[in-house]
Amino acid sequence: MRILLTNDDGVEAPGLDVLQAIAGELSDDIWVVAPETDQSGASHSLTLHEPMRLRKLQERTYAVKGTPTDCVIMGVRFLLSDHRPDLVLSGVNAGQNMADDVTYSGTIAGAIEGTLLGIPSIALSLSIKFSEPGTARWETPMKLGPDLIRRLLEIDWPRGVLMNVNFPDRDPEDAGEVVITEQGKRDADFLQIEDRLDTRGNPYYWLGFKERLSPPGSGTDLRALQLGHISVTPLNVNMTDQPTKERLREAFRSGEEV
Repeated sequence: MRILLTNDDGVEAPGLDVLQAIAGELSDDIWVVAPETDQSGASHSLTLHEPMRLRKLQERTYAVKGTPTDCVIMGVRFLLSDHRPDLVLSGVNAGQNMADDVTYSGTIAGAIEGTLLGIPSIALSLSIKFSEPGTARWETPMKLGPDLIRRLLEIDWPRGVLMNVNFPDRDPEDAGEVVITEQGKRDADFLQIEDRLDTRGNPYYWLGFKERLSPPGSGTDLRALQLGHISVTPLNVNMTDQPTKERLREAFRSGEEV
């Protein structure tokens, strides 16, 4: 099995080393194509207004001056065009990617692009405490990830669907069971802006996240992580809302499919 790895934290991120260890339990044909620098929050963006630079770091390991989406495209359509990967793994992200996060996340975007290219794709993230740097429990996805991926690959999930996996901020032996969840919804004000002054008195701004908000809904990815479980959420790249579509067809008296 040929596996393509990417992430959004950059080619030097510790989570990418963890992902390589996970993939090494599944195959010996592993390729890494990851962003040159941190691309967190890049979402499913493409580099269109400047050239992409590809740098070979070692055998089967490349850095791209671009986004996670660029990396997957470069890997599938250029580096591995003669033998496409059988699986795309994106992560392991330093920080959870759940609820509204999935629309911003470059980690999710790497899996989205793999899915659009017709390749089974899985995004993996680890919940961490940003207020306590250096305490990420990387051993949790490293130990529990390989078997979870094997179990997912035994399922013939539909084209157009990717798997979003989030590991709790717990040691492996304390992590809960795998829970199949739906995408949750954060409070409307989960993003915040801090305004500051530089040394010359000029204003600048930092965009950030609030760590603790209202209790999450039952059955959601947010709830599963809160309880210490491993969350697996199937995400569909087709964002059409079918109930609203039917309501609109009735309102516009458009009963026929085109």
